[in-house]
Amino acid sequence: MSSKRYSAYRIMWVLVFFDLPTETKKERKVAAQFRKKLMDDGFTMFQYSIYLRHCPSRENAKVHTKRVKMGLPKHGKVCILEITDKQFGNMELFHGVKEVDLPQPTQQLQLF
Repeated sequence: MSSKRYSAYRIMWVLVFFDLPTETKKERKVAAQFRKKLMDDGFTMFQYSIYLRHCPSRENAKVHTKRVKMGLPKHGKVCILEITDKQFGNMELFHGVKEVDLPQPTQQLQLF
C-alpha cells in the first residue's frame, strides 16, 4: 500500500472561463464543440460558461491546461485558472431562491 499523503496545496483545480460569440449558427456550433471538448477531458460545468476539473497534482493540471489551449476557438475570450484545493475550499457559494407565489389552498370536503 502506498503511504503517499495528499496535500491541499498539491491537489489542483483547473477552471476554464469563457465568453464565446453565439450570434450565428456556425458560432454556436463552435461554442458547443468547445464545451464538448472540455467535458470529454473530464471538466464539469460549474456555471454555464465556467467549467472545472479536479487534478491530483500540479503536473496533471498542466496537462489538462495544455489540452484546453490546443482546442481554443479562434474568436471569443477564454481564461484558464489553476488553483490549489485549499484555495478552492475557501470559495464561498451563495444560492439565491426565486420567490414563488403560493397556490391558493383548495377547499376540502370533510365527511365526518
